[in-house]
Amino acid sequence: MAELVYDKDGRLIYTKEMNDEGYKILVPMMMPVHFGILMDAFRHEGYNVELLDTDGPDIAQTGLKYVHNDTCYPALLVIGQLINALESGKYDLNKTALMITQTGGGCRASNYIHLLRKGLKKAGLEQIPVISLNLSGLEKNPGFKISLRLIRRVIAGLVYGDVLMTLRNQTKPYEVNKGESEKLVLKWQTGLAKDFNEGKSYRFKEMEGILDKMCSEFAQIERTNEKKIRVGVVGEIYVKYARLGNNDLEQFLFDQGCEICLPGVMGFAAFKIDNRIEDIKLYGGSTAKRKVCEFLLNYVSKTEDLMIAATSKYGFQPPSKYAHTKSLIDGVIGFGSKMGEGWLLTAEMLELAETGFENIVCTQPFGCLPNHINGKGMVRKIKEINPKANIVAIDYDPGAPRVNQENRIKLMLAVAREELENRYKDKSAPANSKQTVAK
Repeated sequence: MAELVYDKDGRLIYTKEMNDEGYKILVPMMMPVHFGILMDAFRHEGYNVELLDTDGPDIAQTGLKYVHNDTCYPALLVIGQLINALESGKYDLNKTALMITQTGGGCRASNYIHLLRKGLKKAGLEQIPVISLNLSGLEKNPGFKISLRLIRRVIAGLVYGDVLMTLRNQTKPYEVNKGESEKLVLKWQTGLAKDFNEGKSYRFKEMEGILDKMCSEFAQIERTNEKKIRVGVVGEIYVKYARLGNNDLEQFLFDQGCEICLPGVMGFAAFKIDNRIEDIKLYGGSTAKRKVCEFLLNYVSKTEDLMIAATSKYGFQPPSKYAHTKSLIDGVIGFGSKMGEGWLLTAEMLELAETGFENIVCTQPFGCLPNHINGKGMVRKIKEINPKANIVAIDYDPGAPRVNQENRIKLMLAVAREELENRYKDKSAPANSKQTVAK
């Protein structure tokens, strides 16, 4: 068994010896489509990762047991899922590690890792090392290195995940043969996993060809010409995407007969990089750091171009450019509002309303003050700008009954349904803004 090594502050370090011994690294679930691909990027680098897909009320209860109940809801669920897995009896606790992201910003997500270690100590699991996944140099571990090659694979995985999510959401509500979209998502996940393990499919030229073929295959799915309620989902990033955090909101909306749009994670990545640039503009800082951030932002912008070109070519509604999304908040909210999802949350709601997804569910987790300010706090202003915006803010916390959340969404959908019926009552009314592929 690998020797336990601690740094000068008493932090248990994930060592190279642990990695050589094949320690199982458990990763909490957030985005099923994206994370499934990303795990293979890590496996190709030699890390024995496993993505946790557990759910149920036990996870929240585990979180409440080991994390004080005034912390934010995402922290409670993430830590609960990890400790719940360790207590399940499925893993060798002397050869298991945990991985968690650490942003380094003002969001409490920076402190999840410290809350997790505190919870592990309380649970008698202090021998479990915790790896910080960050690009800020907050914590380092000899057994885990973030290489440029890994970063490129991770970005490619997020791009593929965004496009697969977009294609599925635009085909699934209309498919004639139910289940085709999900089968195609699984096929591409499996194929990309194989490619990543072989060191392929993360270079720009490869990505361009793969995205074209991906969109081509989804375009061949036979679809109806029904008019569906179009719903956008925004909010704190974990509760926005994670089934565990939002009580499987996507599936609920599909069951209600809606077409869903979740703004992709690449926009959030651009936002986080851009924030560093804005900080240097406002307060000064390292010129070298600014140049690195500008390079990364340009790289992300090029991936956006690939996604937009491929989806547009086959008649799908493409994701918006980050620069355009950013322009929408001019005169609405300042760039200094950047904790959590910050001004991007407001911008995404404006973008959704602009692109035909004026019915919006804003997911609000307990304890996320920036999210409430930039989300619920901006609803009135957004409706002044776009009177068609039909927004409902839904609170998520351990004590919030699911039926209450779904009933509030149903009320929003009732208004949307009435608007949709009125819009198409007159046969001469303009067609749905959704682009369709000619059969």
